[in-house]
Amino acid sequence: MDDLLKKIYGHTEFNKTGHELIDLLTSYLRESSLGNDSVIRWKEPEEQLKFWKEFNLNNNDPTKLFKSIIENSIHLHNPNYMGHQLCPPAPIAALIGLVGELLNNGMAIYEMGPAATAIEKVIIDLIAKKVGYDSQSDGFITSGGTIGNLTALLAARQVAFEKDIWEDGLDDNLGVIISGEAHYSVDRALRIMGFGSKGIIKVPVDDNFAIRIDLLDSYYKKAAENGINIIAAVGSAPSTSTGIYDDLLEMSKFCNEKGIWFHVDAAHGGGVIFSDKYKYLMEGAQYADSVLMDGHKMLMTPALLTMVIFKSANNSYSTFNQKAQYLWEKSQDEEWFNLARRTLECTKLMMSIKLYSILALYGEDAFDLYVTHLYDISKNFSSIIKGNNVFELALEPQSNIICFRYSPNRQRSLDLDELNSFIREKLLREGDFYIVKTLFRGSVYLRTTIINPMTSIANFNQLLERIIHMGNSFMDNLNGDDIN
Repeated sequence: MDDLLKKIYGHTEFNKTGHELIDLLTSYLRESSLGNDSVIRWKEPEEQLKFWKEFNLNNNDPTKLFKSIIENSIHLHNPNYMGHQLCPPAPIAALIGLVGELLNNGMAIYEMGPAATAIEKVIIDLIAKKVGYDSQSDGFITSGGTIGNLTALLAARQVAFEKDIWEDGLDDNLGVIISGEAHYSVDRALRIMGFGSKGIIKVPVDDNFAIRIDLLDSYYKKAAENGINIIAAVGSAPSTSTGIYDDLLEMSKFCNEKGIWFHVDAAHGGGVIFSDKYKYLMEGAQYADSVLMDGHKMLMTPALLTMVIFKSANNSYSTFNQKAQYLWEKSQDEEWFNLARRTLECTKLMMSIKLYSILALYGEDAFDLYVTHLYDISKNFSSIIKGNNVFELALEPQSNIICFRYSPNRQRSLDLDELNSFIREKLLREGDFYIVKTLFRGSVYLRTTIINPMTSIANFNQLLERIIHMGNSFMDNLNGDDIN
């Protein structure tokens, strides 16, 4: 073997570099968790690209590479991170991720990933039980909510017809009912499936931003009058824009009455099944035909880890009923352990071991404590907003997503959209806090996702103080040439 390849695969080099990396990550974790470092060191896209193009790729210094990646990445473990729905992973899950990356078991078939395949079955059975399914359920783990929602909806389409769509194709005008606040991945999945705009039946939301149950029947009938065959409805648990849960119980009753598939997109908020205090928000999911849930949002695991659970195990096999004889022997029975029969992925990462590591070492209580704490403290944060007359709370949060805006009353002609957009951009560039923005009833609002358990009321108060300071700066410079 060439000397360079010996170095690349050598265990001595791995040991030395591995210890340096762990020391570096430990320092990152300590400093970020204490808020001693920026959440993000902002660079414009072209500046970031230039940096990496000019990076010395042949200096044989892995520690420099590690440091550079950390310094140029966003730090989710910083308590001032309140941005998108991506959790700061539990360190043990990151460590076991290293095990999975090095072993690199493919998991398309059992013999390529025996341990991770069995562990995945343990995880799926647990989640199914927590949802409220019986022993007839089954599912799998896949790479993200987009693939998960697509797979569930493909199953719904297959079940809706007696013919074999996989073999014979499709020529029907189909439709699926979704909320006007449904995640874009649901819309994307339906368009990939060829439904087009006419087949995506978006039902308006109520004043609390949950799908209007009272309109389901009229939208269903109108679609039928237009020649659209509704095969499914999708409930959001919650919507990612506002964090509001649809009434899953009433949606399940509607779907049962119409004889259509009910899918619950609980990518963000499904973790409440572990919370004694908040699991009521998922009431009705036990009657759904399929439920999707992300571990990398509210169950402390690194991305990506999406669980797709089917109430009936048979439905989890019907979507990809395809022959690949070089992979598996012909069998009359469905095999839970050959996962490529049920997923889009032919090579599947060892995702299950990440969630399992938390479960095995800390138990289910860890998930309860995590979700309950974040939902509790988010309610406290919303109370702080309501108690300050320069802020406007969009709506009472049901989850850990809070939408609000800076709304001072000293200038009635002030463009609040421009003001809040400026504040968000300024926060991004300064890097001490990370939040996002959203459109709420056509207006720009600031949006926080409280997903780091280290985030405290003190952090939130500091954020509000910074927003007020930036807002005042904006207004003081309205007549100037430069407000940046």
